Amino acid sequence: MTGCRHCSPHGQQLAAPSADRQPDRPRDDPAARVAAAPFAVTPVDETERRTRIERLTRLLDKRIVFLDGAMGTMIQQHRLDERGFRGERFRSHGRDLKGNNDILTLTRPDIVAAIHRAYLEAGSDIIETNTFNSTAVSQADYGTEALVPELNYRAARLARQTADEFAAGAGRAAFVAGALGPTSRMSSLSPDVNDPGYRSVMFDELVATYLDAVRALLMGGVDLLLIETVIDTLNAKAAIYAAQTLFDEAGVRLPIVISGTITDASGRVLSGQTTEAFWNSMRHAEPLAVGLNCALGGRQLRPYVQELATVADTYVCAYPNAGLPNAFGEYDEAPQETADILGEYGESGLINIVGGCCGTTPEHIRLMHEALAKCARRAIPAVPVKCRLSGLEPLNIDEQTLFVNVGERTNVTGSAKFRKLIEAGDYSAALDVARQQVASGAQIIDVNMDEGMLDSEAAMARFMHLVASEPDIARVPVMLDS
Repeated sequence: MTGCRHCSPHGQQLAAPSADRQPDRPRDDPAARVAAAPFAVTPVDETERRTRIERLTRLLDKRIVFLDGAMGTMIQQHRLDERGFRGERFRSHGRDLKGNNDILTLTRPDIVAAIHRAYLEAGSDIIETNTFNSTAVSQADYGTEALVPELNYRAARLARQTADEFAAGAGRAAFVAGALGPTSRMSSLSPDVNDPGYRSVMFDELVATYLDAVRALLMGGVDLLLIETVIDTLNAKAAIYAAQTLFDEAGVRLPIVISGTITDASGRVLSGQTTEAFWNSMRHAEPLAVGLNCALGGRQLRPYVQELATVADTYVCAYPNAGLPNAFGEYDEAPQETADILGEYGESGLINIVGGCCGTTPEHIRLMHEALAKCARRAIPAVPVKCRLSGLEPLNIDEQTLFVNVGERTNVTGSAKFRKLIEAGDYSAALDVARQQVASGAQIIDVNMDEGMLDSEAAMARFMHLVASEPDIARVPVMLDS
């Protein structure tokens, strides 16, 4: 089976998180949970890190920069069994650990380091830490959420050591990106079709675990953060918020790269946004680069990369899968074919950073390097200044915009009908009011729940959760009025 850090342990492509509210595994069983263990922290030389970041920025100004390929694909080639994942440290752990690739940083660091080294030798400029699932939300499936700080720190140190050793021997810079995956749950949508207002994880929970991860990655010596495989824009915003919070706290700032995942031919991320809407939602973070990865092969991903390359006033990255998976979840696209496809990206001036996702190997990276060696980097376009907003679809406002139609009927102080519906708890009918506003031409809907007889905060949260589950409403931006 093939697969990467962005796939399930069995090689299938990333799918929507589980709808289970009460997982089968007993969360209150102490034997099924790992306790955190103390670990030593080696101080990072901030002068050296700043120098590396400056070198990366200069490199991006000169040529296309190469990311690594799949971690999981390479791990699966070792065919580790349950004992192989556990090692001695987790020999008596009360849950299965097979498939938890991140735990191998602790139990088989030799495998992870060898994979990092293979990608560097193939031509990667940037390697990613083995931390795609190193958040409490994702590690809870294995009862190892207490290990999140250690998983991130040790993965960062391992990648940093490997990159530094390679750089010293090869005479060229090697950079480390701290990988922050999407987690196994979505904060924008309900996993329960019978309760669209329910959320299996909340924004503040995500911020807390991303903050733990980012802090440990920073202490471990990464040069940049990679918020990747974004299937839910709100989850990504939580990661951004956590990173910016830590930067303010630590007095150290790292470049951020954000990479979304277009899940199918609809051209949308799983939470529903189009490519441009996704960029409009992310651009406030001023990322070093924005891009797309996973779910699709290079052929299928191309139109969306092209769209992003047109609207983004920053660097663009792309690291698609090795084609689409076959019936067994395996990837059949040969390294040369992937390289040829991405070579055309370079010839068309679409990319600044390129690499591989599910199914790709060091050979894919080596051939990409050859195919793109003579291609110029994408020139960052001069994008017109506009007010750029988004729901599921973009709304761009400039001097040529005659007026913006704001739907005011979803406002308890401005509409007696809407107020009575909310007071009665008739959210279904209240959604019909919002739907009618959009159908009648509202480009933004104004939502206000400030009324003395209401629990305004709870009513706002409930209504907005329900709006997010209605694409015909959520396609326009929302103006919160309070």
